[in-house]
Amino acid sequence: MLLGSTGSIGTQAIDIVRANPDRFRVAGIGAGGGNVELLAAQALSLEVEVVGVARASAVQDLQLAFYAEAARRGYATGEFKIPKILAGPQAMAELAEWPCDVVLNGVVGSLGLAPTLAALRSGRVLALANKESLVAGGPLVRKVARAGQIVPVDSEHSALAQCLLAGDRGEVRKLILTASGGAFRDRRRAELVDVTYEEALKHPTWDMGPVVTINSATLVNKALEVIEAHELFDVSYDDIDVTVHPQSVIHSLVEYADGSTIAQASPPDMHLPIALALDWPHRVPGAAAPVDWTMAHNWEFRPLDTEAFPAIELAKQAGRTGRCRPAIFNAANEECVAAFSQGRLPFLAIVDTVAQVLSDAPELDEPGTVEDVLAAEEWARSRATELIVGKVS
Repeated sequence: MLLGSTGSIGTQAIDIVRANPDRFRVAGIGAGGGNVELLAAQALSLEVEVVGVARASAVQDLQLAFYAEAARRGYATGEFKIPKILAGPQAMAELAEWPCDVVLNGVVGSLGLAPTLAALRSGRVLALANKESLVAGGPLVRKVARAGQIVPVDSEHSALAQCLLAGDRGEVRKLILTASGGAFRDRRRAELVDVTYEEALKHPTWDMGPVVTINSATLVNKALEVIEAHELFDVSYDDIDVTVHPQSVIHSLVEYADGSTIAQASPPDMHLPIALALDWPHRVPGAAAPVDWTMAHNWEFRPLDTEAFPAIELAKQAGRTGRCRPAIFNAANEECVAAFSQGRLPFLAIVDTVAQVLSDAPELDEPGTVEDVLAAEEWARSRATELIVGKVS
């Protein structure tokens, strides 16, 4: 089951499926509903049983897109079957419960939490690309996930999962996440005062969406990945480090008690971790190109400049505190990134405002339901908006 099929993760997963028809079959796909033409084309091409669309108002457009795509393919009336259509806010969760072996959750944002929980409760293997499931809903996920039921899709966490196969968990000393450093990795804090949205979008390595690219520039993306690593691998925040690796070839490392460090290396290509997650722990031949060892390589590692990029330590503090603080961190950041993109907030104020929101947060219990998480996020967005307006005025 492929959730978020029209996004970057989803389309790359479909590449892998199409290249390996004897290995994979897609039972169903789902998306938000913003690109029904692509969704219909994917459904007919993959011959899926069911299609989900989170925006109920897009159902009629999707049906029309099916007929248009069928006509484009030269099908006569009656020669093709429209899959069952699920629509509305619960559509992704319903898809996650559909009979299948693996659910790949590539949904963006907190909408991905409900399908994550549904997949886990239904006993599916969960190939997880949705950060918010663990960042915002970590306590909820821990309650229902079996050991080994979640397989990470993010390149860094996939790398950690691979490196952890080299030893026993009791022998692990540290997890080390690598960060490209984003658009401003060579700048100190004083040099970030007047940077623009356009400059922040110029990522030197990865081609990603604007929100993730801005999060990479602030290193918030890596901060969220630290929380994910803690939730996935049950390693203390004190034992999770970040190093800046501009070439983005070493995706993460694990340091063991005997002094050995195991690294996973591959050129920056998401097809590899996606393919591995779809058939974990088995590898899909030809999923991505390997490192060319006939050429010379210079791989650089730098310590993190915590003064210029305080987001990682801020996320660790939120994670240690718990009680919805990671959800508040993530939601406040989303509001601040939106304000920065609209010219209403300077770059450095993104993380500074998130820090203020966390400082102002009320005392909350650990979330017991999805609604608890959403309520904490709603408070965070409201408080962040108040602070942003105050800075503008």
